[in-house]
Amino acid sequence: MSTLYSIGHGNKTFEEFDKELRSFDIQYLIDVRTKPFSKWNPTFNQDILKCLLQRYGYTYVYMGDSIGGMPNDLSCYTEGHIDYAKVAEKDFFQKGLTRLLVAAEKELRVAIMCSESEPEKCHRSKLIGQELMKYGISLNHIIGVDKYQSQETVIAILTKGLGTMTLFGEETFLSRKALV
Repeated sequence: MSTLYSIGHGNKTFEEFDKELRSFDIQYLIDVRTKPFSKWNPTFNQDILKCLLQRYGYTYVYMGDSIGGMPNDLSCYTEGHIDYAKVAEKDFFQKGLTRLLVAAEKELRVAIMCSESEPEKCHRSKLIGQELMKYGISLNHIIGVDKYQSQETVIAILTKGLGTMTLFGEETFLSRKALV
């Protein structure tokens, strides 16, 4: 099984963030924030982050427009919440996902990044990780230096051990907050 990584910057310093990435030999950081800015941690604003990453030897790639967690397409929402099953079917998402599949095929050391530290609360696990699993790609969620949680572990946390199945069929995930 191929492996890609995910990481959330949360309230980390750039130095902490760098140590976590280096502990997994990450070379490419893919920013999957729809809005690549942080009012709480300005070091992670897109322009500053991109410069820091380049200075530290990483390649920065922005993909929040294709695999970000808050699409502009209103048909991706159910009762105001982002419906990740709907997003997964969209052409823009499929194009972004294809880029990740190519990175995995080439065995690139990639981490997708969002702001949320806890992977079970982020679209990295609920959407991207679930879709990658369909292609035999494991998304390991970095939670510290040399520490990660597998996609399977994160989904077990999210579903309280039920996995992706419920009594009514396949689990579908929505955003935590209503956004529309």
